[in-house]
Amino acid sequence: MSLLEIEAINSFYGDSHILFDVSLHVEQNEVVALLGRNGAGKTTTLRTIMGVIAPGSGTIRLDGKPIQGRPPYEIARMGMQLVPEERAIFGALTVEENLRLAERRRSGGRSLSGGEQQMLAIARALIRDARIILLDEPFEGLAPLIVRDLVRVSRELAAQGRTIVVVEQNVVAALSFADRVYVLNNGHVVFEGTPDDLHRDPAVMKAHLGV
Repeated sequence: MSLLEIEAINSFYGDSHILFDVSLHVEQNEVVALLGRNGAGKTTTLRTIMGVIAPGSGTIRLDGKPIQGRPPYEIARMGMQLVPEERAIFGALTVEENLRLAERRRSGGRSLSGGEQQMLAIARALIRDARIILLDEPFEGLAPLIVRDLVRVSRELAAQGRTIVVVEQNVVAALSFADRVYVLNNGHVVFEGTPDDLHRDPAVMKAHLGV
């Protein structure tokens, strides 16, 4: 039994069908990357897993327990945390109020750089003792040096045995610490395999990732 199992989920925004029978699984202590072009359905997949969007059909299991249809706060209590693309930092609160962090704990959330905000958002998920962390575009809009630091942190988390699902446009960064990869296109899973498998399939890289 996988830690996270998604079976044939279909998700909608109003009348728009976004995910089509998407299935994937994530093992304990594994890092899985969801890749694809803008609009491929990656963020919708994370939001559906986290309960932000209720799937129209399909099954989602966390540690064997069905979670589809549950509200996000219940899913969070079961051990899953979403770090959204917008980071959801409370800018009017200090770092300490966001997190209770010793270093820079008196700094206001708005005073942090984009990279520091991302670190804070990830750390906030960690202190909740999440069994699985969903990262949505963690490197978006950040300078290359900051991306390098965040990749290092992500690798360290993976080395510590954290289970991570990462959605990312930066293919090189995501593949540098992922164990397995799913590629989505127009709401369909079009590839599943290891980073090495993906590198050996240039047609998929070019058609769906622009690499």
